[in-house]
Amino acid sequence: MSEHQLITACKQGKLWARKTVYEQYAPTMMALCCRYVSDYDDAQDVLQEGFLIVFTQIGQYSGKGPFGAWIRKIFVNTALEFIRKRKRLKEKEVRLDYIEDQPAKQSVLDDISADELMQCIAELPDTYRMVFNLFAIEGYKHQEIAGMLGIPESTSRSHFFRARQLLQQKIITFTQKKDAI
Repeated sequence: MSEHQLITACKQGKLWARKTVYEQYAPTMMALCCRYVSDYDDAQDVLQEGFLIVFTQIGQYSGKGPFGAWIRKIFVNTALEFIRKRKRLKEKEVRLDYIEDQPAKQSVLDDISADELMQCIAELPDTYRMVFNLFAIEGYKHQEIAGMLGIPESTSRSHFFRARQLLQQKIITFTQKKDAI
């Protein structure tokens, strides 16, 4: 069955089509939810809310652009809205303990798995994690991120810079602990 036929069946409210879309996109969208919402139970709530929006607004999908990209945008917005509702978007004071500028060995990323890297990203403060995900993973520009989060563009850049610094520190610390074992 083609994607167009599947979308048409979803627009008609066919349960089998919705189930197929859910099964096809749920793993990817759950990973996306976990990147934005660090608590797994909250990420599951965002996943369910996202699919509810997908299925109630599927009539708005015009067929222009990939269906997966349309779904992804809904999930990013759903995750951001979830965080706003939980008042997690408030600016948090984060004391940055800067590591003295010592060049990181180039193989640091070779010593860490993708799951371990995602764990380090999940440990970032909420605002930093959101900006990092939107910029580095989703590919949004700082101007777009600023509009989505209701912050100045310079704040988006600053949050990304700090997120990157914290992430570098976390990766170095993680690999040092791993090497010590």
